[in-house]
Amino acid sequence: MVQFNLCKTRVDVMLTCEICGEDVPSPGEMRSHLRVSHLEAQVKCPLCPLEGVSYDELHFHIHTAHAEEADSPKIPAKTLAFPVRVGPADTPENTSQRGLPGCHGAANRDSSDRGAVGGVSHASSNERSSVRVTNGSRAPEHKLNPCMSPQKLTRTDGQACLPQGENLNSTQSSAEKSSRVEQEPVKTKHKRLSSPRKEKLHPCPMCSLLFTDCFILQEHVELHLQESGGAEGSRDQRYECPLCSLSFADSGSLQIHVELHLERLRHTTCRIHHSWSAHSDLLLARRLQEEEEGKRKAEEARREAEEFKKLQKQFGLDASGGYRRQLERNLEREVSRGNMAPAEFHRKRAEIMESLASGVDDGRTRTSGVIGSLCQYYQREGNDVVHIWLSAETDHYSSGEGDRGWGCGYRNFQMLLSSLHKMEAYRGCGTNGAIPSLPRVQALMEKAWREGLDPQGASHFSHKLQGTRAWIGATEIYSLFTSLGVRARIMDFHQPTGPGNTHPRLFEWVKQYFGMSDSRGARLPPRVVQTTLPPIYLQHQGHSRTIVGVEQRKNGSLCLLIFDPGCSPGDMRKLLGRDITGSNVRHLRKFTGSLKHKQYQIVTVEGVLSPEEKQVRIANSRTLRAERVP
Repeated sequence: MVQFNLCKTRVDVMLTCEICGEDVPSPGEMRSHLRVSHLEAQVKCPLCPLEGVSYDELHFHIHTAHAEEADSPKIPAKTLAFPVRVGPADTPENTSQRGLPGCHGAANRDSSDRGAVGGVSHASSNERSSVRVTNGSRAPEHKLNPCMSPQKLTRTDGQACLPQGENLNSTQSSAEKSSRVEQEPVKTKHKRLSSPRKEKLHPCPMCSLLFTDCFILQEHVELHLQESGGAEGSRDQRYECPLCSLSFADSGSLQIHVELHLERLRHTTCRIHHSWSAHSDLLLARRLQEEEEGKRKAEEARREAEEFKKLQKQFGLDASGGYRRQLERNLEREVSRGNMAPAEFHRKRAEIMESLASGVDDGRTRTSGVIGSLCQYYQREGNDVVHIWLSAETDHYSSGEGDRGWGCGYRNFQMLLSSLHKMEAYRGCGTNGAIPSLPRVQALMEKAWREGLDPQGASHFSHKLQGTRAWIGATEIYSLFTSLGVRARIMDFHQPTGPGNTHPRLFEWVKQYFGMSDSRGARLPPRVVQTTLPPIYLQHQGHSRTIVGVEQRKNGSLCLLIFDPGCSPGDMRKLLGRDITGSNVRHLRKFTGSLKHKQYQIVTVEGVLSPEEKQVRIANSRTLRAERVP
């Protein structure tokens, strides 16, 4: 909005535009001037780029922001001609109450405020105020009422001026308005505002002035800041960092400093991101490793379970039935193949049940008299043998249909027991002179475990052998003999002692065992010696046999004579009679190169135990260990 003073004067009076100071001869031309130069073009400050403001705002801006330029004689005066609204009663009190244009009175203003403001001088309180334009001619005097609104003024000649913001594009024509102004009588009494101002007041934060316009308040505060800067002189303005306590003399240094903060923050964020990424990768790697380890352990557990099942099946611990069940299945297989009639099947089955009930071996796989036949054979033949030592008379027991594949340990026990039964010193060993059947041997073994013998071995078999096809070894043979009151001894040949994984020391030990009974001073022993010593139980991985003699050949080598439970009764019967040949004895001979297992254990019988010795052996069997041969 623009404010202007349009007054009707005599013909010789020129009208002056209060915005730009241009002289216009008539009111109509003034209206055209205002429309073209000020309304159509925007109101702007002639001294700075400020534009788009109202007349009052522009007036205040020029006389505050450009006070020195307004007073300077070098500036064209007509560009700075603005009326100043002061009344005839401009007393110090009234002046302080009104304040500057665009603001309301300040209570703390003193009488010095009556001085020149924006290049305008105030008259005394007893004189009427008048304003001179600076274009070289005296401007019309205005009679102002101090209580009158600054939006409406009157000329000193009684003609009314246009109020601020009057729309020049009203429906009345310019001629009608001009004639009405000419016909109005001179008014010496000015109108007062009918209602008080209702604008929102904005106080200055640095003084007590109040303003109705924010823009004017901004200009006013800028003046305060300029005055403050001039008063402080050389004191530098400091710019504080919003991120730390440092301050800087210029904004450029502050910007560089803040950018360093932001760059450090970005680096920290990147480090956190990389750290979190590395942590995530580590967690992922650990999780994958744990999953892989779990899979590996599960695979190992599965493989171990399969191997354990195979071992259980191999050693007869898979609950697939024992001697009786295997014998019945073999008989049923013979019937299904047509090799046995059903009547024969039932007859044999009844005999088996009777033998199992008695606990005595039926003797179907036994071959007796082999040791005597061998002694006669070596006396007739065997010219390549220098010395031969044989054990006491021993029966051979072959594996039958009910124990084939797992009963070798039980059959070797029967062989040793058959030899003991033929000796007077061992007749009271607790079996009543009868050879027990395999199920009965299993029962005797469980009885030995209950007495406290070999608790580790008992736990390995879960304290149960009957009804299973479990293999037994040297420790079980030792426990059986100890339970029967027989003194036994275990020797362990834990590693090979000759080239090619052979055990020559085992052969020497067997020779000493059989040859020690025939030491007769200086006399040479006979070529063939049948001793009164029991045979030797020989155990290695997967199988066991019985040593019944040893040969010493002309070249000094030794050869063991062994009863194997895997040999059939028919092959063993070929050793009976006087028609024995070298080929018949061949399957009994085992030279050094024939025994190449990594480890061998032997069990020998050395007499009868007293009850006290038996208890000591039971106590010592809790940590049963075989004697190692170096």
